[in-house]
Amino acid sequence: MNVYKINDIGALIKDNSYVGRGIVIGKSADGKKAAVAYFIMGRSENSRNRVFREKKNGDVITAPFDESKVKDPSLIIYAAIRCYENKLIVTNGDQTDTIYEGLREGKGFFKSLKSRAFEPDAPNFTPRISGMLTFKDSDFSYKMSILKSADEKGTACNRYLFDYTAVAGMGHFLHTYECDGDPVPTFQGEPERVQIPDDIDVFANTLWENLNESNKISLYVRYIDLKTGKEENRLINKNK
Repeated sequence: MNVYKINDIGALIKDNSYVGRGIVIGKSADGKKAAVAYFIMGRSENSRNRVFREKKNGDVITAPFDESKVKDPSLIIYAAIRCYENKLIVTNGDQTDTIYEGLREGKGFFKSLKSRAFEPDAPNFTPRISGMLTFKDSDFSYKMSILKSADEKGTACNRYLFDYTAVAGMGHFLHTYECDGDPVPTFQGEPERVQIPDDIDVFANTLWENLNESNKISLYVRYIDLKTGKEENRLINKNK
């Protein structure tokens, strides 16, 4: 087994019907851009009734596609991406706001997440996955985290934290589930090493085209030029 292999993310997700929600963070192959991607999938009508929306300040939120069909907004409506000073936060739930407020209070990424746990959606106990990029001196570093149940009863929360130096052409992929199931099996191990191409459209298309057609809902990708700060964004919603 080659532990240093950098995977094609399309191949990782192509034959997996349900990886849940996913975060990818990394640096383009030419070393010039930071790359961030977040996608959501869903099986129930409530989960599938969503779209991504980008706000004027650059934040990205999930929103109901048809408000009349919303049953429980607590776990599906949230800010997925927020920026604070030289940091970009991306998560799969309202812990985005927890991290943001923690940064304002000087707590930092890891300490802010100590107050949170996995989602209370028994029997799945969906993990909370989070990432944060910190930009400095025309470069960046990034952190990722997964908070998941210690057992099938939700007795306790295990917190896993990862701290990365950005390497050209490589990113890390963290998702909530291993595959489909009942209950859905939680993601295991470290974030997966994946290739980050120079072209945002190549990356976005690879993700969207290989996510399961029945269960994919929305995808957002952002590339940030490390010298100029200029952003390129791609937003794809299945619901239109």
